[in-house]
Amino acid sequence: MTQRYGASHVCRAPPSVRFVVVTEIEFRSDVTVELVRSSANDSDVLFAARVSTQGELTLEASRSEASAEDAVRDKGLINYLMRDRHGSPFEHNSMTFYVQAPIFVFREFMRHRIASYNEESGRYRELRPVFYVPASDRNLIQVGKPGSYDFEPGTPEQIALTAEATKAAVTFAYEQYERMLAAGVAREVARGVLPVATYSSMYVTMNSRSLMNFLSLRTKREGTHFPSFPQREIEMVAEKMEDAWAALMPITYEMFNANGRVAP
Repeated sequence: MTQRYGASHVCRAPPSVRFVVVTEIEFRSDVTVELVRSSANDSDVLFAARVSTQGELTLEASRSEASAEDAVRDKGLINYLMRDRHGSPFEHNSMTFYVQAPIFVFREFMRHRIASYNEESGRYRELRPVFYVPASDRNLIQVGKPGSYDFEPGTPEQIALTAEATKAAVTFAYEQYERMLAAGVAREVARGVLPVATYSSMYVTMNSRSLMNFLSLRTKREGTHFPSFPQREIEMVAEKMEDAWAALMPITYEMFNANGRVAP
């Protein structure tokens, strides 16, 4: 969901000229994930695994010799690799995603030191007035303790308060950000007043083994061997990445789920 809201700020001008314009502030409760580039196929896993027993084997050769019987054997091999956690064959592929999400999501994401990241910089560009406000169906009440807790729906009053307080805070913050820029303060200094609810964007590149590690920790699924309790906003990103990967490597994805969603 996206909403827009007008906020006044002081435009850049000489000290003797002060006037006010209206910046359209955008409020979002969703995330954007796009697969922009990929070289990822179940065949990548197979030829990487078989080099240890068959020596040099090209991808084209492995595909041209495939039969119905081979397909069954291939699926069995991927299952074996996943089940017994022979992980390196799952690294010979690549996926690049474009992600738009609140800054606090990126700070959690970058705890995963298994990918390459390039994020937009508030030093080199003026940050856009786009901010995250939880949707009305976002659970708000924490139950349990850190490491083993869940969230339950908030009351109508809590939902209204969350939206109202967030919009007021980010609007004020962005007004101050624009005031400093108008006064000539450097972007890298002015950005300090902006909250982690500010949307940022990045490219992230990883292989399927790294992605499985990420998904095992940032999604909550029935049947997983090691239950995780991710924050909902990063889970929203993970779910979209998972959908894209499942279409690229369906057998690997099936075996990931069949073996408890544990990264090999």
